Amino acid sequence: MEREKLEELKIPNYKEIEEKIKNLSQYKQEIEKFLYKETTLLSQIIMGGAVALGSSDIHLEPKKEFSLLRVRLDGILHEVINLELNVYKLLLSRLKLISGLKLNVFDRPQDGRFSIVIDRNIEVRVSSLPSEHGETIVMRLLDPKNLLNLEELGLREELLKTLEKEIKKPNGMIIVTGPTGSGKTTTLYAILQKIKNPGIKIITLEDPIEYKLEGITQTQVNPKKGYDFANGLRAIVRQDPDVILVGEIRDLETATIALQAALTGHLVLSTLHTNDAAGTISRLIALGEKPVNIAPAINIAIAQRLIRKVCQKCKKMENPSNEEKEKIEKAFEIIGKKVPYFEKIPKNVGCPECNFTGYKGRIGIYEFFLVDEEMESFILKESSIGETRKKAIEKGMVPMYQDGLLKVLEGISTIEEVERVAEPPF
Repeated sequence: MEREKLEELKIPNYKEIEEKIKNLSQYKQEIEKFLYKETTLLSQIIMGGAVALGSSDIHLEPKKEFSLLRVRLDGILHEVINLELNVYKLLLSRLKLISGLKLNVFDRPQDGRFSIVIDRNIEVRVSSLPSEHGETIVMRLLDPKNLLNLEELGLREELLKTLEKEIKKPNGMIIVTGPTGSGKTTTLYAILQKIKNPGIKIITLEDPIEYKLEGITQTQVNPKKGYDFANGLRAIVRQDPDVILVGEIRDLETATIALQAALTGHLVLSTLHTNDAAGTISRLIALGEKPVNIAPAINIAIAQRLIRKVCQKCKKMENPSNEEKEKIEKAFEIIGKKVPYFEKIPKNVGCPECNFTGYKGRIGIYEFFLVDEEMESFILKESSIGETRKKAIEKGMVPMYQDGLLKVLEGISTIEEVERVAEPPF
């Protein structure tokens, strides 16, 4: 499906902005310089600075006496500056104009997009929502620089080898699960980049297309025109693909077609909203699918979250407290594994490099639910999530929490950060 041309926000002075903005404090100072100058320049500084900081989202939130500008860095929102309401209104009009939103519509949500032109093209998805004191705007920055290879995701060596083996299979389904913002799309795109070659046909069905991948046919759902996930998937199967990516399995119809495609000679990649990998089976059954179709179709279910990496410039390696040591030992004892040798664990401190948070960058923590013949038979019994999870652990699955602790022992993150996104099993 052909994509319409995007409006462009060109930032000719991006390199200068990038040099000046290294942390949130400098970002605020640069915005203050341009507050009462031309709105176009202000929007360039806001957008260019957010890109320079590696922000994933920009939030513009009107209050009673001012409008708050916040950016999301490494999954956490940070306040940048309070804008006067007259500045906010000018900026709002500018953003709505380049996003293709209706300027005279204030009382209902709108969605739009534009692209930032620097040394690369960055697509920006824009969402407006009416609130008590005006329209709140959220802009998601889709920077192709954030696309990762399979080896860069943070998978342990044994998990990487398992996934590389599974994606070489000619048929079956690979499902990635987790909440919004857990990196599911990044993982799927990393898989696509690994397996794409001129000898196979790959078609995607997405909502929306987030990054353009060369050598792959990408299509975007359009429910208003009757092109939803189910109808789109039916059409894709008739295009003789080898690999199909379905952005998300949301209903029984999509699940049924995807499972049938996986059973009839296609490798199907998709996402599902569940709390853990074992919950994938129960979720598909809850949608109305039968275990007899699920068990032979699924190759592997992956659950993941993103944790912040401790800043390498300011981190401290310290001896764990008795409580922390006990927590680590208990976590591995539960799954019947020996705790790897360690003496010290990292503690976050904070410096200008990491905006005084103690963290910089993110990495994934994972659990792999592999479906072999024994697990197929177990799925057919329609066991509970707890029983399925227990069986997977018996067969060698390392849960996300313990995978996070392994990254703590490697000096990559902290126990506090792991527990922020993964609940301890005790």
